[in-house]
Amino acid sequence: MNAFLTVGQQVLILFILIAVGVLANKAKLLTEESARGLSNVVLYCVTPCILIKSFVDIPFSMGNLRDLFLVLLIAFLMHGGMILLSKVLVHDSDDARQRMLRFAVIFSNAGYMGLPLQEALLGDEGTFLCGAYIAAFNTMAWSYGIILMSGDRKTLSPKKILLSPGLLGVGIGLCLFLLPLVWKDFALPELIFAPIRHLAALNTPLPMIVVGFYLADIDFKALLHDLKSFYVVLLRIVVMPLLTFGILYVCGLRGSMLVSLVISASTPVAALTTMFAAKYDRYPHSSGNIVSLSTLLSIITMPLIVGLAEIVA
Repeated sequence: MNAFLTVGQQVLILFILIAVGVLANKAKLLTEESARGLSNVVLYCVTPCILIKSFVDIPFSMGNLRDLFLVLLIAFLMHGGMILLSKVLVHDSDDARQRMLRFAVIFSNAGYMGLPLQEALLGDEGTFLCGAYIAAFNTMAWSYGIILMSGDRKTLSPKKILLSPGLLGVGIGLCLFLLPLVWKDFALPELIFAPIRHLAALNTPLPMIVVGFYLADIDFKALLHDLKSFYVVLLRIVVMPLLTFGILYVCGLRGSMLVSLVISASTPVAALTTMFAAKYDRYPHSSGNIVSLSTLLSIITMPLIVGLAEIVA
């Protein structure tokens, strides 16, 4: 019971911050343009910094290096499995809508929603392990995800994959993590690390406020008549994380690694869904409702699923 309460408390803290975003929207403290600006600050500044910080704060060891690459391998396998399941379970007569719905099932909000919860429950170890998951997420989202949404392999850009903020943060962090192999007494200068640490501290409040801003505009009337959206959300925040948890548990995975991967899998539909849907004209308004609905319902599902993982881990 303590595990459920701990996770529930952390998720509730996140949703209080989300409520600030909702109020900021209703009180006109934030506009669409300023919210987009905040979102870019999180994406291009805060996310790389929290990933770099997590790699710097974890001391180098062969055990940590092994864990990092094991999570990376598992994360790629998880995304591969979700791609296959989306093809089996998600169908729509409208090809554009089908592409958006499948993307929503495959990709979770492991960065925006996952990293703050990882940090709260598992500390630096959680963000360190989540860094590997985010590396796999970014690689898959900016390769297969773009092909899925656009329907055109020619839109794939290796440069965009390598320069995506999450992958860039992991790359820099990994280099710093491995540096003791060739420079035993290396320590990042405080003049450089202090700004990184301060920006990383924004990882919890800023993303949640942005999520809250967009959550305030959810179209409940449209959702009540869209059962397929509920079905997709159910797949994303219940079926996928429970399948992930069950398979990893049966395979013998335990401890922080199991909890970290379950947190990443149990987060809502990725905010990237709406960004790509808008870019490739794949029902952007409907995708926004799906992201918002999954975020709203995850206040119930995440404590239950992650709490269960913590108990058995």
